[in-house]
Amino acid sequence: MTQETAIFAGGCFWCTEAVFQSLAGVETVESGYIGGHVANPTYKQVCGGETGHAEAIRITFDPAVISYDDLLDVHFATHDPTTLNRQGNDVGPQYRSALFPLDAAQGDAARAGIERAQGDWPTPVVTTIEPVSDWYPADDYHQSYWDGEGQRNPYCMAVIPPKLAKLRKGFADRLRTG
Repeated sequence: MTQETAIFAGGCFWCTEAVFQSLAGVETVESGYIGGHVANPTYKQVCGGETGHAEAIRITFDPAVISYDDLLDVHFATHDPTTLNRQGNDVGPQYRSALFPLDAAQGDAARAGIERAQGDWPTPVVTTIEPVSDWYPADDYHQSYWDGEGQRNPYCMAVIPPKLAKLRKGFADRLRTG
């Protein structure tokens, strides 16, 4: 099996992680930080908005089952790519909508994905395409958060189920079975 990697930022990583873990062909989803200027940032530092990092997810996937283009389409359908440095009540550059292509082909696909997504939104898509930089995994308690603590967290209960409903409605054929 061939594996590829994609890195997306679309607000709180707890919320985006839950979406992508539901997709067939996605092998792993890791929450972390990328795009900043501080080495080995802590969650508290990133949440302060001063490190330049985005809360992001690193997705390992099987392109024979789900394509990078499919992942992009899910990304744009399950967060608001039209708000600069904001997702709902989460405000700051750490919550920006961004793509971090790992090669030229992903860069081309990212630009095409933004163009495709624009037709679904009444205001301009502000998702940035940023150079890949050092990846810093978030602490263990952030990983697979929805499956554990998240379902007892009022914030997650308010934000994640609507994202999962959008996923089920628009991408039922891409969901894991069994």
